[in-house]
Amino acid sequence: MARIVVIGAGVGGLATAARLAVTGHQVTVFERADTVGGKLGRYVHDTPAGAYHFDTGPSLLTLPEIFHDLFEATGAKLDEYLDLAPLDPIVRHVFPGGGPVLDSCADPAEFTARIGAALGDRAAADWQRLWRRAARVWEASHRDILRRTIDSPRDLAALAWRLGDLAAIGPGRTLRGLGRRHLTDPRLRMLLDRYATYTGADPRRAPAALVAVPYAELAFGGWYLRGGLGTLADALLSRCLDLGVVVRTGATVTRIDAAGGRVHGVRLAGVAAPVPADVVVANVDALTVYRDLLPSPRRLGGLTDRSLAGFVLLLGVRGDTGLAHHNVFFPRDYDAEFDAVFGDPGRGIRARPAMDPTVFVTVTVADDPMVRPDGHEAWFVLVNAARHGTAAGAVDWRRPGLAEAYADRILDVLAERGVDVRDRLVFREIRTPADLDAATGAPGGAIYGTAGGLLRPANRGPAHGLWLVGGSSHPGGGLPMVTLSAQIVAEEIGPAW
Repeated sequence: MARIVVIGAGVGGLATAARLAVTGHQVTVFERADTVGGKLGRYVHDTPAGAYHFDTGPSLLTLPEIFHDLFEATGAKLDEYLDLAPLDPIVRHVFPGGGPVLDSCADPAEFTARIGAALGDRAAADWQRLWRRAARVWEASHRDILRRTIDSPRDLAALAWRLGDLAAIGPGRTLRGLGRRHLTDPRLRMLLDRYATYTGADPRRAPAALVAVPYAELAFGGWYLRGGLGTLADALLSRCLDLGVVVRTGATVTRIDAAGGRVHGVRLAGVAAPVPADVVVANVDALTVYRDLLPSPRRLGGLTDRSLAGFVLLLGVRGDTGLAHHNVFFPRDYDAEFDAVFGDPGRGIRARPAMDPTVFVTVTVADDPMVRPDGHEAWFVLVNAARHGTAAGAVDWRRPGLAEAYADRILDVLAERGVDVRDRLVFREIRTPADLDAATGAPGGAIYGTAGGLLRPANRGPAHGLWLVGGSSHPGGGLPMVTLSAQIVAEEIGPAW
C-alpha cells in the first residue's frame, strides 16, 4: 500500500483518487479552494423570485461510457448518482447573415439530413466525406493515444498506425486546412473551426486530428446532468469518501519534495512539517507544477503556447426566449476573432478583446426546475478571450472599466444577432480570465493549459512517483479526456496488492 497525495480536487484528481483507493492505496487529496470540482464550478444567485443555478465551467457531457466505466471501476453505478438526459439539439448553430439555423444531434444520418435542409445537398455530401475521415481519426486516436501514456514525440512515432490512419490523421495539416479541403460551404467550415476551441487552440494552427472532437460529440451524443454538471463533482466526492479517501479543502500545496530522482512528499502553506508520500499526483496546470511546485526549466520551456481563456456573463433573464440549451452565434469574420484573442506577439501585435466574437449561450433546461425560478432562465454566456496578464499575448482583465465595457459589448452583439435581452435582465455578473485564475489557480485563466495539439504534457513527471492528470496533461482537456487521464495514471501506478 502506497501513501499517495493528490494535489487538486478537480475531476481528474477525484477520479484518480477513487481509482487508487479502490485498489488498496492510502490516498489524501489537498484542494486549495473551499469546494471540490476545480473548473467544474458552480454558482447560485438568490433573488426574490428564487435561485438561479449556474455551471461556470463545462456545460456538456460527452462520451458517457467513460464515466460509466469510472463508477463501475470504483464499485458503483453511475445511474445511482447522476441523472443523464440526452440533448437534441446538442448545439444550435446560428450563422451570420440570417438564414436557417443548424441543430446538431447524435444521429449521423439525421444530422446529415439537417445539413442538407439548412445548407443544401452539396454541403451534406461534403459533410459525409469529412465524417468518414473523422471516424478513421477517432478510431486511431481511441485505440492508440487516448488510453495510454505518451511521454514524447518518439512515443507517437512508434505507434503502429496503419497507412490509412496516418493519411486520415494528416500529420502537418491543420484543422482549418482540413475544412478547406473537404467543405465548400463557409458555414460548415466555421462549424468545424469552432472545435479547435474545445482544446483552447486557433483552428489555423490546430492539428487536423482534432476532427476527432466533433466525431466524439456527434457520434456518441451530448448529455445534460439534471441539477447541473456540478453534480458530477458531488458524485465523485461521494465515491472518494466512501472508499476512505481523505479530502482536505482549503489546503494549498506549495511544493513537491523530491530528491534523489524521486518524490518524498509535499509541503502545505502554513504548515511546517512536510506531508510524506510515496506517490504524488498533480491535478493542477502543468505550468504550475514545473514553475512553482517542482521547478523544471526544461519542461517549463515546452509550455509557452498557452490556450485561450473565456470571458463569461451569468445572466438572470425574465421570460422564455425559445433558445436551445446550447446555442452558438457566429461572427461574420471568424479570423478577426482569433487574431484578437491570440494576437501576434512576434510581430508586435498584442492580444485584445474581440469586438465581434462568437457567442456561446447555455440556457437552463426548461424541464429542470432545480436550476431557475419559474418563468425565468439562467444564461451562461461565454466568448473566447485572451488569457489574463501583461504579456503581449494576454490582456489585463483587471484594468478598470474593461470588464464592464466588454460585457456591454457582448450584450450588444447578441442584440445585433437577433437575441436582445438587455431589457429583460434580472441581474448580470461577470467572470473574467483573471477570476478563473484566482478561483482555480489556472495560470492566466487559460482553460486548457497549453493550446491543443497531438502532444500534451506527459502524465509521467520527471521525478519517480510524480504523475500529472487533468486538462493540461495527456490526453487533453474536456471532462472525458480528464477522466481518461485519471484512468491512465491509476493503471500506471497499479494496485497496492
